[in-house]
Amino acid sequence: MSEPAFDREWRLVDLLDTAACEKVAAALAQLLGGDLAIIDALGDPVCGSLHPAARREPLVLELEPIGYLGSATAGADALRAARDLLLALLRCQLRCTMAVALHQAAAAGDFVSLAREQTRLAEAEARCAWLSEELDDRVRKQVHELGERQQALYLADKLSSVGQLAAGMAHEINNPLAFVRSNFSTFERYLGQIAQLKTQLANAEVAWPALDLDFVLEDSRDLLHDSAQGLERIARIIGELKEFSNVDRAVEEFSDLNECLHQAAVIVEKQLPFGVAIRFRLLPLPGIICLPGHLKQLFFNVIGNAAQAIRDAGRPGEITLSSEVDGKNIVIRIQDDGVGMTAEQIEHAFEPFYTQRPVGSGIGLGLATARSVVLAHGGRIALDSRLGAGTTVTLFFPLPQ
Repeated sequence: MSEPAFDREWRLVDLLDTAACEKVAAALAQLLGGDLAIIDALGDPVCGSLHPAARREPLVLELEPIGYLGSATAGADALRAARDLLLALLRCQLRCTMAVALHQAAAAGDFVSLAREQTRLAEAEARCAWLSEELDDRVRKQVHELGERQQALYLADKLSSVGQLAAGMAHEINNPLAFVRSNFSTFERYLGQIAQLKTQLANAEVAWPALDLDFVLEDSRDLLHDSAQGLERIARIIGELKEFSNVDRAVEEFSDLNECLHQAAVIVEKQLPFGVAIRFRLLPLPGIICLPGHLKQLFFNVIGNAAQAIRDAGRPGEITLSSEVDGKNIVIRIQDDGVGMTAEQIEHAFEPFYTQRPVGSGIGLGLATARSVVLAHGGRIALDSRLGAGTTVTLFFPLPQ
């Protein structure tokens, strides 16, 4: 439609086609008591027939009436209200008609420009496709490099934990080993006393009490019994260490998180400073499919952080390990009453390499690694802490469907 068409004199039939007129007339007839007629400005009926005694209300659009609404059954107020409603519909139709005309005019006038723009867009799309492919290739390489670096960082953190673990286990094993060695040294001396009896068999009755062999025999039994207990303790420590240290087995298993938590706690417990204790508040949990080695490493890191926090506080304290089923999740809480954290420390706690400890005391990967492990199991991790009051790390693992 050309521009002068916007200045045309509109007629009622231009805005109300036959189908629309019938629908509108039917609705208005019900509102006005049944009698209704719509006529154009020249008096020709558009819909219905005008009763001679009917009241009429002009349909004024753009200062000039384009028709009339009439009814012999409706009151004046009702007829005016119906007239206003019909005018509102006509104005809406007029705006729609003009909008369509404007769109058609713009489309016709800009066709060539749009064609040129389409050509440019096609060229840009082809270039974007090439850039997208190039970007995907670079992203794949970056992801691969990041994966290798993350694995290297994980191994570095694990080696740090293994170093601390080895030091603690060496101390733990050295205690029973020391008294076993002492017992065998004493037992060797006792064997020397028994060997002396051989040279004095002729005077055995005198030599036996002189060599105090009754005590030697009784104490030898005690020494062997204590040594056997010490060796059993060493074997148990090695067994616990062997069970815990299998963190590289990337095979999913059906496991009990209470068991994983307990095994990690037993290892950490052997390294705790004096005055720090671990308390268990574990409720029965359903088994889940997981990577138990990774979860043990996770628990070991977080419990170790809790022990360090109590050590930094410079006072005795407790680490409380609790578990429960809450809604659709298994919830593990590791709580300490140590030094606590500031709001700034909490904000950066899960960032790799973020640590407040002196150089050489940690590389700041404990919570970052923990978060990665939890996310890999479809869970989430939350941190709550108050400076001077302690910290609670809460781990959520989804229940099996």
